[in-house]
Amino acid sequence: MEWSDSWRGAFRIELRAEAIGMAWRGWPVLPGTYPAGLRWEGRDGARNEGPVPVHQDWAQRVGTDPEQVASWWSGRPYTLLVATGFVVDAVEVGGELGRATAAALRAAGVPVPIAATPTGRWLFLIASEPGSGRDSGALRSGLGEHQDITLHARGSWIPLPPSPFQHGVVHWRVRPQVCGWQLPDIDVVRDALLSALHSTGADRSLTASRT
Repeated sequence: MEWSDSWRGAFRIELRAEAIGMAWRGWPVLPGTYPAGLRWEGRDGARNEGPVPVHQDWAQRVGTDPEQVASWWSGRPYTLLVATGFVVDAVEVGGELGRATAAALRAAGVPVPIAATPTGRWLFLIASEPGSGRDSGALRSGLGEHQDITLHARGSWIPLPPSPFQHGVVHWRVRPQVCGWQLPDIDVVRDALLSALHSTGADRSLTASRT
């Protein structure tokens, strides 16, 4: 994917608008490194596997006002990161499990914001529990030990649309507007994950891991 100067300029405007909109809703937006050639620009060092916060003290910048957020995107097409553990948490899974989980949620009639990355990862957004310090164990039912499931809570972050990657952009599978920007409790996604694992036969690995 070519990252021309004109493309970067146009895309920066879209990223900035999305970042401001999320900041106004109280989501803890952070600027992240962005792809340039074979490197992730915007921070000392390179990290080829994905974006990281531009600021080393990113945790102290959580809750920055929308005006400051707007200034972050005034010159560079930073990826749009959201710090988890404050307003938003996320359950990250692979593509196959993501599709099965999304199907389980549709069958249950429960809309959940879902984003997907060009690397094939799906992110199911859920409400965080500030001060709980919850980690992967909060998934329970053995899901926290599943190699294809990661819970992003306090101390982590996630990229959200339209963040650029080396070979595409992060995009919405289900937009937050569909849910009225209301995030579900973790139990909703956990139940859908269990249903998806059962439907694919992958839940046998959970049983084996607990015996």
